[in-house]
Amino acid sequence: IRKPSCSEVTQPAWGHPSWLCLHSFWLQTQDSMRKQEVWTDRETCWAKNAGSPAEQVKTLVDLLAGKGSQLLLACNKMPDSPVGSQSNESRLQKHCEALLSRVGNDPELGSPSHQLASLILVEGLTDLQLKEHDFTQVEAARGVWRPGRAITLDRLFLPLSRVSIPPRVSVTIGVAGVGKTTLVRHFVRCWARGQVGKGFSWVLPLTFRDLNTYEKLSADKLIYSIFSNAGEAGAVTAPDRALLVLDGLDECKTPLEFSNTVACTDPKKEIQVDHLITNIIRGNLFPEISVWITSRPSAAGQIPGGLVDRMTEIRGLTEEEIKVCLEQMFPEDQNLLGQVLSQVQANRGLYLMCTIPAFCRLTGLALGHLYRTRLAVQDAELPLPQTLCELYSWYFRMALGGEGQDKGKVSPRIEQVMQGARKMVGTLGRLAFHGLVKKKYVFYEQDMKAFGVDLALLQSSLCSCLLQREETLASSVAYCFTHLSLQEFMAATYYYSASKRAIFDLFTESGMSWPRLGFLTHFRCAVQRATQAKDGRLDVFLRFLSGLLSPRVNALLAGSLLAQGEHQSYRNQVAEVLQGFLHPDTAVCARAINILYCLSELRHTDLARSVEEAMRSGTLAGMTSPPHRTALAYLLQMSDICSWEADFSLCLSQRVLQSLLPQLLYCQSLRWVWDLECVLASSRPFPGSLLRLLEFHSWALNHRSN
Repeated sequence: IRKPSCSEVTQPAWGHPSWLCLHSFWLQTQDSMRKQEVWTDRETCWAKNAGSPAEQVKTLVDLLAGKGSQLLLACNKMPDSPVGSQSNESRLQKHCEALLSRVGNDPELGSPSHQLASLILVEGLTDLQLKEHDFTQVEAARGVWRPGRAITLDRLFLPLSRVSIPPRVSVTIGVAGVGKTTLVRHFVRCWARGQVGKGFSWVLPLTFRDLNTYEKLSADKLIYSIFSNAGEAGAVTAPDRALLVLDGLDECKTPLEFSNTVACTDPKKEIQVDHLITNIIRGNLFPEISVWITSRPSAAGQIPGGLVDRMTEIRGLTEEEIKVCLEQMFPEDQNLLGQVLSQVQANRGLYLMCTIPAFCRLTGLALGHLYRTRLAVQDAELPLPQTLCELYSWYFRMALGGEGQDKGKVSPRIEQVMQGARKMVGTLGRLAFHGLVKKKYVFYEQDMKAFGVDLALLQSSLCSCLLQREETLASSVAYCFTHLSLQEFMAATYYYSASKRAIFDLFTESGMSWPRLGFLTHFRCAVQRATQAKDGRLDVFLRFLSGLLSPRVNALLAGSLLAQGEHQSYRNQVAEVLQGFLHPDTAVCARAINILYCLSELRHTDLARSVEEAMRSGTLAGMTSPPHRTALAYLLQMSDICSWEADFSLCLSQRVLQSLLPQLLYCQSLRWVWDLECVLASSRPFPGSLLRLLEFHSWALNHRSN
């Protein structure tokens, strides 16, 4: 840098616009140099006390001239300087190009515009979201989503009013497969194109699949090593200039423990990854950066509510959006589309699950394969799936590519391929089961090798239907099942097969326990584990395990996954085992209701059918045992006759109705005889009720009216 002469410095009169601009710029430079420790406080004081503004500028130039390359690096970090601005623009352009390369240029198939455009503001998490399986949450909602104010994607990080401030920590929740990652990718894509998030100079998307590859990490390394295109930390730590996106908290390998995490304010210190994330959320690290976290509801409960400035939820699909999703899958076959739509609309349980985009796509693939098989074998009587396990069995047949079997042409070559596929399915099932037990949903190459999975076969068409492959920023590869429910199905098939030869409890990590011999013993153990799990994570696994014993599923999977007629002799005994868990002191709870779902998957519906007939005929008064009450609670969730109105006037006692209150609130209209004050007091814990009309035929009110 050439030092100006005194005549050059003092030539314009003070107050001239050029002097004002120059002096203002040097003041900013002076402050920036001090913050970046390019010079000391003593040098700063010397420049400020140099006398007139002209002398201050000359002193400042003298100081800068002696800094050499330090000055250039410091200027490069100043976004408002000519050098820094040009460098930032270049880095930003490269960063945007890298992001578009990662997230792609087009929305994913089956992602309706509403999910990519708006979210619902919510106050917090409900008990149902914190304690129950995702499927239970969807079934309980019955297609009616939580009320809330809609917020568009371009306003997601803006103040809600003129007097509020932008949120620093935002959390977006949604059940598995609803489209959280799709939403993040869409936001990143739109930001890179300058359509949303214009207040952020940098958007730094990161998944917990990426973070799981590190044991320890510093805040600086998070920026330097992972986001190499984002430049140096100074470019992304300026106030209100960066958004850090953390996608998939539920996939974090270590739970976040805010109460036991030591505070860390040093961005250069390497700490455990979960501690790093905790300190970033608390604001101990990168306090100026905005943070956006996506998660399934249960995992989002790890973050204390006081640290979350804004919580939003992705709602499921409407009936029209389900139709749009399926239309995208069958754009050229309207006849096939009509058949698939009719089946989805005819089965209420299937329709409720199809409000989740990932499940809707899986359903479309399975039903499409079924109808094509019907046409190929010219068998219009091929039964349609009525249960969850039957649907997944058709999806599994599609993944195996069993058309040759359907036509009765099983060649030695096909048999050899099927044998290799069965071996692969067995190892993937073992991986799925142990992952489910340990709450592990993302797997890496070392996990695959540990469970004997042949990495070379992971590129096969079978694995592409079952597994999703993703390269992480740390140059490793992560795998997960295409949907959580598919991992649960695979886990059930493994447990089903392994229980024939296992002599110890399959749930124990060491494999050692009291001897357990025989399928029924292992099945009873699985029921015990599922009913004791407070978070419901084994509920759907148990449904699939029960469903594998149904005659129709056994016929579908015979020869490909199951032996012909395998375990059919156990069907009635398994039904007795399940009903045995509805003993006299059983409370009507989600775990007990799940037993009814298991019986339905088993195609053993005598209990539920008897209660439904009693509801139709008005003879419920004699059915007050725990099994009957649990069956009634199940019907209140799934039966169409309870969807709109349930009339319990003079049928059931106050004690029985009070035990059913959480399920009664799933009805749209309700009529019973009760004491008004008691009902209102009991209803307080359930503010998110779906109840629309409540008619109390209170004796007190009747007496008053008379």
